[in-house]
Amino acid sequence: MYDFSIAFGKRIKELRKQLEISQQKLSELLNVSRPAISQIESGERKISAEELKKLSEIFHIPLDSLLNLEKEPEIVLEEVEKREVIKPRMRINVPQKNLGKFKEVLLYILNKVGSKSNIGETVIYKLLYFIDFDFYEKYEEQLIGATYMKNKYGPTPVEFKKIIDKMSEDKEIEKVKSNFFAYPQTKYLPLRKPDLSQLKANEIEVIDDVLNKLSDMTAAQISAYSHNDVPWLTTEDRKVIEYESVFYRTPPYSLREYGEDI
Repeated sequence: MYDFSIAFGKRIKELRKQLEISQQKLSELLNVSRPAISQIESGERKISAEELKKLSEIFHIPLDSLLNLEKEPEIVLEEVEKREVIKPRMRINVPQKNLGKFKEVLLYILNKVGSKSNIGETVIYKLLYFIDFDFYEKYEEQLIGATYMKNKYGPTPVEFKKIIDKMSEDKEIEKVKSNFFAYPQTKYLPLRKPDLSQLKANEIEVIDDVLNKLSDMTAAQISAYSHNDVPWLTTEDRKVIEYESVFYRTPPYSLREYGEDI
């Protein structure tokens, strides 16, 4: 027999993990106890209408989509001649040029530092963030232009998981589960070289600068480092980090000297 409570609980757990929100944090946001979250996720506790509304806001999903367990909200990767719809947790339009740049930058990162033992998914999230925001601060234009959300562990590129799924399907990368010391780790192995014709010289320069500076950090170290960057500090939890906030950075994050005479 189909049990809506169990299916709904699994959906809440999956969404919470996708946003890297702990049960304790979700309990605080929902104003319930942590055991209550555990009971909701296991299907042992029913949820009120007010709690459903709050969950909709927390996960950035319309209420009707949250309750429709047969269909998830859409993320759209825009192709040149067609549009391919891939199922995720929220709807974001990713133009073809951004999708292509995302792929090549990720492949560049993986080919250059992906074999390092510390380079798992969390570290990649932060490397992409600093690449995007450093480039925007320096040149006032986007490199990848990904959408980054603030969460407990630092900036997270919202489009990442669905683009990764597509790259895996297209045999461009391979996803591997491993361990880094005592902690589980998700690594990505590149199955092709990046197309460097898609990257400008100044883009490669910024990418290399970020990799040289941060790619030896562990997930905990780079997450902590990202927490002191002004764009992250000035953004509310679970909200999108605005690129314009990069111009208020302070040392050692800022790449420009805003007070100097030109």
